[in-house]
Amino acid sequence: MDMPEELLSPSLMAQRFRGFLPVVVDVETGGFNSRTDALLEIAAVILEMDSQGNLQIKESYSKNIDPFPGSVVDQAALEFTGIDLYDPEREPEEEGEALRDIFRPIRKEVSDRGCTRSVMVAHNAHFDLGFVNAAINRNQIKRSPFHPFSCFDTSTLAGLAYGQTVLAKACQAAEIDFNNRDAHSALYDTVKTAELFCKITNRWKELGGWPIS
Repeated sequence: MDMPEELLSPSLMAQRFRGFLPVVVDVETGGFNSRTDALLEIAAVILEMDSQGNLQIKESYSKNIDPFPGSVVDQAALEFTGIDLYDPEREPEEEGEALRDIFRPIRKEVSDRGCTRSVMVAHNAHFDLGFVNAAINRNQIKRSPFHPFSCFDTSTLAGLAYGQTVLAKACQAAEIDFNNRDAHSALYDTVKTAELFCKITNRWKELGGWPIS
């Protein structure tokens, strides 16, 4: 059954999330302290709605990042993520430049969809948001595309929907393919988090949760 015609406008996404554009993000880092530890990778997935009002992946972006001067990179973090800072194929970019490149299509989508700003979607979202906010401050980026503290946490949503809070186990419960060998790459984890968020959100719609009549 088609959605009502008034909901098939460019502002459909804005109507769904109170003016926010959900953008899925994952970061890989040199530790747990967003003020002192390096941001090593960032990926973002922009979502869109189909004609039925279901969320789906539109575009994805990723950057490898040079540790900022004086930053901490814990060897244990590198072993966990599998990142080799000296891999010649890594081709890292300066942190501020990488963030500005990632933010550019997000800002455009916010404008195109008639939204006011984006809201971060991530697994254990305050970790990712904290690192992004710290990097924005370091690089004196005037205005983040993301809400400074509001976010959608798929760990919490998956705990509610599937009884699982670990990304791999939540994807398994949601019948989303997940390869542990590819995990802890920012782009791979972001795509899987996006698939999980879309599945939970779309299922809620199927159950009558949105639009609210």
